[in-house]
Amino acid sequence: MKPIWIVDDDHSIRFVLEKALAREELVVRSFASAREVLAALEDDEPQVLVSDIRMPGGSGIELLGKVKAKHPGLPVIVMTAYSDLDSAVSAFQGGAFEYLPKPFDVPKAVELIRRAVEESLREAVRETTHGQVPEMLGQAPAMQDVFRAIGRLSQSNVTVLITGESGSGKELVAQALHKHSPRADGPFVAINTAAIPKDLLESELFGHERGAFTGAQTMRRGRFEQADGGTLFLDEIGDMPFDLQTRLLRVLSDGQFYRVGGHQPLKSNVRVIAATHQNLEERVKAGAFREDLFHRLNVIRLRLPALRERREDIPVLTRFFLTKSAKDLGVDAKRITEGALARLMAFEFPGNVRQLENICHWLTVMAPAQVIEAKDLPPELLAGNVPVGLHAAPAPMPSEPGAAPLLQEGGAGIAVQSPVAAPSAAPVPLPASPLAAAVDWLAELEREARRLLDAGSPDVWDQLTRQFEGKLILTALDTTRGRRIEAAQKLGIGRNTITRKIQDLGLDD
Repeated sequence: MKPIWIVDDDHSIRFVLEKALAREELVVRSFASAREVLAALEDDEPQVLVSDIRMPGGSGIELLGKVKAKHPGLPVIVMTAYSDLDSAVSAFQGGAFEYLPKPFDVPKAVELIRRAVEESLREAVRETTHGQVPEMLGQAPAMQDVFRAIGRLSQSNVTVLITGESGSGKELVAQALHKHSPRADGPFVAINTAAIPKDLLESELFGHERGAFTGAQTMRRGRFEQADGGTLFLDEIGDMPFDLQTRLLRVLSDGQFYRVGGHQPLKSNVRVIAATHQNLEERVKAGAFREDLFHRLNVIRLRLPALRERREDIPVLTRFFLTKSAKDLGVDAKRITEGALARLMAFEFPGNVRQLENICHWLTVMAPAQVIEAKDLPPELLAGNVPVGLHAAPAPMPSEPGAAPLLQEGGAGIAVQSPVAAPSAAPVPLPASPLAAAVDWLAELEREARRLLDAGSPDVWDQLTRQFEGKLILTALDTTRGRRIEAAQKLGIGRNTITRKIQDLGLDD
């Protein structure tokens, strides 16, 4: 690991931080001015830079800008005795990792530097492993099923029906199916059938001849013609008007269609991929969707899981969207704490991946610091969060029975889906939510604190803090079978910190 660089014209500050970081077994290199740091950067680079703001020969804000221009991923902690708003805003606008006002508590400063080091190391790993941005992200088993299905369909021109909730990424799957198909060199044309008025949808799909209706001043090619040789993605197919479904069925059957107002049949070589968030079987039963069109579309069904079904993907998606939002806005990407990620993972996300992307965009603009904490999350996550376990999983569609195999053939085609738990005849008690558990132990902590305070017990803070830290460390060591480094990683602290805490608390005894 590279050394920590400390730059401050005050020798005592440098001395204190050097000694404190040395106790943490961190290598330190000190500088008295910004000019010295810039000269050293010509042939070296720190793991983390800790800089004062006001120094002779160049301010810390100027240094921050120059360092970020050369090393954009380097965490920079800015410290100053002038705790004013302008300094804080300037520091964060310049991409500072954190803002540290003087005088500071040395252990807290060390912990902040340790956090910056760990973030720097994580960023380095991510840059190495994710040099190229993937078209889709997901490590959850349900998403791996989707990826495998895309791979199996890569050399096929078969019609695919993608089902899934709004915002779950159905168009991304359609694009991936096109990109990895023999039609990849052809056009990918998408149309949302629910977003276009009924009177215009026919013209959008099939085009129109000049004079076909009022306002048709010229001939216009429809989406089927535009997608010739490629893929046509029909999003929200369940909302297509009934009379247009008949025309679509005819195109899928023989490849022929007429422009609106036209008399010459046209042919188009198009692969159709359809998507819907609705239950098409129920739409067929209700008479709102043609059964023959349903069977024509439902050759292979690919079910896309909701985000709440793949919570383990939320951290990687969050970091990806934060990076993407920052790039779009031309600012430095913000980092997010494990606590904030835990809060995101507990959210139900009714808007799925699209909602998570919007939240990340909001955080890029509105979060006050470069490091996003749980308290920085949008109000709907802080106030209206629905804890995990308060809702049962959604019931599977009639054609997607519980415990169905990944590939299922039948009269309705082949269903490619992630396994869904079979509905139980008897109600299953839901597990206690994390929020309820948190309230329970916090209430117990309050009762114990009141008891000690009412009894006039000395050092209440130290007593409870030692008990809390001791129980936390012992629990982490129990889950890792005594492996300290792994326990420290799970707790989000450094290995030196856990070693020191074990000694201080007498946990080795």
